[in-house]
Amino acid sequence: MTELRFARSVYVGEAIDEAVKTWSNFADFELSETEGDWVVKVTPKHASAARQIVGEFGNYVLGLTVDRGGVTSTAEASSNSPGPEEAIS
Repeated sequence: MTELRFARSVYVGEAIDEAVKTWSNFADFELSETEGDWVVKVTPKHASAARQIVGEFGNYVLGLTVDRGGVTSTAEASSNSPGPEEAIS
């Protein structure tokens, strides 16, 4: 399992939701949030490609955020830290 943290100041929550739906064939996901981050725990279904799946998922979230024009209000963003941050356990 890998935990990714996507800063609310950078990433759109709807992009994360869409990415989870799209990538559900490749990994299981647990979603939560903190004041400053969207938190996604990713458990790849294919151990041999785990690192690639996690990396591509993060790239996909970024692409969807860019497609949506990024975070557009301070209500969507509550921290200034970039993301995603990765913690592997």
